[in-house]
Amino acid sequence: MDKTIQIDTFYRLSQVSRETITSLKKYEEILVKANKNLNLIGKSTINQIWLRHFLDSVQVIDFVDKNDKSLVDLGSGAGFPGVVLAIAAKDRKFNTKIKLIEKSIKKAKFLKELVNNICPEVEVINENVFVNSKKLSGDIFVARAFKPLKKILELMHNSAENWKKIIIFLGKTGKNELHQASKIWDMEYKQRISVTSNDSLILEISKLKKK
Repeated sequence: MDKTIQIDTFYRLSQVSRETITSLKKYEEILVKANKNLNLIGKSTINQIWLRHFLDSVQVIDFVDKNDKSLVDLGSGAGFPGVVLAIAAKDRKFNTKIKLIEKSIKKAKFLKELVNNICPEVEVINENVFVNSKKLSGDIFVARAFKPLKKILELMHNSAENWKKIIIFLGKTGKNELHQASKIWDMEYKQRISVTSNDSLILEISKLKKK
C-alpha cells in the first residue's frame, strides 16, 4: 500500500493532530535508518510501518485514562507500543508517565536516542525483567510481541504490584493461549479484535489470581 494512503488511513482511524503525524514521520525516519544495523522490525514490514506498527500500537490508547499516572511497556524493542502511546498520550494531553523496559543493550540505546528526539519525557530502562529482583510498579502494563501469554501472566503475578490493568497483544495463537491460561488463572478481562488483523486480539486484564 502506498505510504500516503497508509498515513491517511492512520490519521482517519487514530484522529490525532497533524503535529502528532509529524512526530511519527520523524519516528519512521529514525527507525528505518537504525533498522539497517539493528533487527528492530522485520524487513517484510518496513514498507508497512504506519499500519503494521503505528496503527497497531495506537489502538490501545483507548484503554488508557487521563488519570493513569504511569504506563510500562514490557520488552519495548523498536518502541512499540510504548513510544507510539507516549506520542498519542501527549496528543490527548494526558500526563501519564511512560517507561520502556528493554533487555537488549543495543535496542535500549536506540530507544534512548529515539525518545531524546521525539518525546524526551519517556524513560528507558535497560534490564531483563525476568532476572531483576525489584518489583515492577505501574498503573498500566503493556506487552506487544514480547512473550507468550503464559509467561507474561507469571511475570505479572510474581513481580508486579499495584497495577490497574494489563494490556496484551495476542496474535494468531491468542485464542488458544487464552483458553490454556484460563485453566490456571482466574482473570477479569475484556477482549477485542485488533483493528489491524482479524486474527489478532487485544486483551485488557483488570484482575489476575492463580486458581
